[in-house]
Amino acid sequence: MGIGILQTAIILVLGHLLFAVPLGGSLCALAATTLAFIGASLALGLVLSTMAGSQLQAMQMRMFILLPSIMLSGFMFPYEGIPVPAQYIAEVLPATHFIRAIRAVLLRDAGLAEIAADTLWLVGFMLVGLLVASLRFKKRQD
Repeated sequence: MGIGILQTAIILVLGHLLFAVPLGGSLCALAATTLAFIGASLALGLVLSTMAGSQLQAMQMRMFILLPSIMLSGFMFPYEGIPVPAQYIAEVLPATHFIRAIRAVLLRDAGLAEIAADTLWLVGFMLVGLLVASLRFKKRQD
């Protein structure tokens, strides 16, 4: 989680300094959403690792999550321009909720109350992911 927080801080500072991205909104809301997204991403990684037989297989499975997350989250293309069935898939992915919340905080000065639904969804995803990963985990002595 520390690496994710450091990456987020570097990206926000460089975005502000190099591209004049405004750093408006609540830093508390920004931190809460970022922590929830990092936790949800790590939980998803744990679930994938319990499903994979090897590290290579886990890395290949990651691509089936990463690419749809980028394409459907609204990061590259407008969310409203995505077909409705694809929007249903996008709503399940953590990146969609994080992109929506981070844009609200940085560009519209939104506080925690305005992004509570997305942040709570990320926390819920994280908790369900941790539960699934812990139930699927099998300790072996090889």
